[in-house]
Amino acid sequence: MHCPKCKSLNTKVVDSRSVEEKNVTRRRRQCTDCFVRFTTFERIEIIDLNVLKSNGHKELYDREKLKRGIVLSCGKLDITNEDIDNMIQKLEEKWVSENIISSKKIGEDIMNALRNLNQIAYIRFASVYRDFKDVEDFKDVLGKFLEK
Repeated sequence: MHCPKCKSLNTKVVDSRSVEEKNVTRRRRQCTDCFVRFTTFERIEIIDLNVLKSNGHKELYDREKLKRGIVLSCGKLDITNEDIDNMIQKLEEKWVSENIISSKKIGEDIMNALRNLNQIAYIRFASVYRDFKDVEDFKDVLGKFLEK
């Protein structure tokens, strides 16, 4: 692990804790060269999950790509990075049993999770995911949203 201050590889773990509900290990580290302390998080990477795109191509699941899209839809809203990470973690636990998952299933699952997290983030994500062309598309989604 590189020290964020001096970039040295000489670091040691001074504390390690499990964050149960997230399946994450939090490690407190210290650089043995400049003595700065910093925190890292370890998470199990889902490497065997393939995403089947709508054009028929497959690609490896990319958590960071997924998170970037969600973060954009949550911009300037009262949603923390931790809220987003928790949401993604729950979705990944749901998807982990599958070898291949469709991008459509991922999109629908994200929209359902965002609907429960924040209505505005849900509408923003839906507008990009469903490729809204005009105001009528917004009205349709808002109408369905208000019915539920």
